[in-house]
Amino acid sequence: MPFYTYLFAYYTVIDKYQLFGSLVSVNFSMEIVFYIHILAATAWIGGALLLFALGIFLRDKQAQANVYEHLGPLYGYFETFWLVTLLSTGTIMFIHHGFGAVFENAYDSDLAQTMIRKLFLVAILTFLTIIHMIIAFKTHTKTRSTWQQIISRGSSLLIFFLNLIILWYATQIRTML
Repeated sequence: MPFYTYLFAYYTVIDKYQLFGSLVSVNFSMEIVFYIHILAATAWIGGALLLFALGIFLRDKQAQANVYEHLGPLYGYFETFWLVTLLSTGTIMFIHHGFGAVFENAYDSDLAQTMIRKLFLVAILTFLTIIHMIIAFKTHTKTRSTWQQIISRGSSLLIFFLNLIILWYATQIRTML
């Protein structure tokens, strides 16, 4: 058996019976997941704020093109990693907090409705990010068509504002928990 199988079994026993108190318990594990989720959100939104600021305050179009040419691919991989981390940790927290049961038993509650809105916006954000990334990698260091330019910039702007709205919903959900 691989080592990680034993490690998983060990932590499952510890979590189930809380052999070592709160030091190694489900709550401690969820605190780590929540910490990673917040870290990922900080990196994801912080990167978007940086590029948004560059687009606004860097007036020289050639300087903008140079920055995006060098920063773009690195930023794309960086943001993809953090988005996948956000989706993964968010799914773990969704399951842990029993949102499936909340949707089944209290669909009209503020908590369920807020979570539904957030999930809907996260799905749109993920879709827009995929579209933006496809265009960005396909046209890196190349001239974009008018449609590619409109879709790329439009998706960037929507992603930026969706980030802020999703963050608002996340704070509301955390307050309700």
